Amino acid sequence: MPKPPNGRLPRPSRRSVLAVAAVGLSTALTGTLSACSAASGDTSGISLRFSWWGNDDRAARTEKAVRLFEKEHPGVTVRTSNGDFGSYLQKLATQAAGGGVPDVVQLDYRQISQYAAGDAIRPLDGVIKDRTIRTSDMDQDFLRTGTYKGRQFALPMGRGITGYAYDSVVYKKAGIPTPRPGWTWQDWAKANKKIAALGLKSPDGRPFTGANDGGTNEDVFETWLRSRGKNLYADQTELGFTEEDLTAFWSFLNTLREEGAIAQARDTVQAKSTETSPIGRRLAAADFTWDATFPGYAALLGEDIHFAPVPTTDGRQGTYFKPSMLLGIGSQSRHPREAAQLIDFLLNDPRAGDILGFSRSTPPNRKIAARVAKTLEGPEREIYDYARTMEKYGLDIPPTAPPPGDLAIQTALSRGYQRVIYGMATPRQAARELIDEANRELES
Repeated sequence: MPKPPNGRLPRPSRRSVLAVAAVGLSTALTGTLSACSAASGDTSGISLRFSWWGNDDRAARTEKAVRLFEKEHPGVTVRTSNGDFGSYLQKLATQAAGGGVPDVVQLDYRQISQYAAGDAIRPLDGVIKDRTIRTSDMDQDFLRTGTYKGRQFALPMGRGITGYAYDSVVYKKAGIPTPRPGWTWQDWAKANKKIAALGLKSPDGRPFTGANDGGTNEDVFETWLRSRGKNLYADQTELGFTEEDLTAFWSFLNTLREEGAIAQARDTVQAKSTETSPIGRRLAAADFTWDATFPGYAALLGEDIHFAPVPTTDGRQGTYFKPSMLLGIGSQSRHPREAAQLIDFLLNDPRAGDILGFSRSTPPNRKIAARVAKTLEGPEREIYDYARTMEKYGLDIPPTAPPPGDLAIQTALSRGYQRVIYGMATPRQAARELIDEANRELES
């Protein structure tokens, strides 16, 4: 996803992450990998490392599930570590450079190609085929999000989807119907103009607008593209969009901003979290976000905040189910089979499912998701029902993991649109610069 102001925790500089990782991914991590742990099957004295990112609630739930795994696998000890998203990415990049990726590692969608290409994580096809890791209760199209060049390198730990957190009271006051799955980008633009026309004021006395400006957000652009039948990438080395596509997207949003219908430049740039987003600061009525982070909006702003579908182009939805995060196995693991058993336990054991709940978005195992959903209430239930509605409406299958260069391209896209909103470039000039930089990244 979006992770993720976009609803995700702040990310470090993509170039800094890539720079650290590149040192070892091209040299230290090549060579023949050990195929399995002790042939005798004796698991006594085996120690696994498992790392992930997340908040305190996710950490407590994960630790509890891991301790249950240890109880079910005598002789296997799991050493755990976690941190906030930014520091986690930096630490993992350093570990990859030194050949020390943990046995079981939580990965962001945009890391899969980078680490698979650098031999930092091992393919999982074998342990899936022999059912050490079971995938029969998972959507097979969804599993392709963890593939690289036709091989499965990671498995989704949560199934996320994008939408809009919106203030239903403001929408009603402006006479805007409840957004439905088929509403369009033109409907969204009209809604924002109606809200701005109300003349409401934010807490600091400035005009209240319709929504955040999504021009810096790659997830919003991807949704826009897919609703028009295109993709971010044609393959691992080629963009799936043109200068015209990006110019149209940025021009559309830039005009709305100039008209006062969406957030001002300084408020868009400041949005690094739910709390600092325009809607979080009560400067706007809506914000593009992810299902997993939506409950945070409701907790911050109250029960009038609801989750709406993203706009379409003539009824075609651009959103898709994306992994909130994935699990992989470090290529240098001395105990890959036990690592695979831990992944299978976390993804498929009903008791682990009960413990983990929706802390990583909707569990990918459909039976576990339905089981846990029975206990959901409030915003959590709303996003579960939303996902089911969108599935019935009809979504295109998700793409495979993006190429390694996506990390840098994402940063370049945000930087490019900031040049537009601060009057340093026209949408076309910035789009041309982005295309040139993106092509260099993909060719390198």
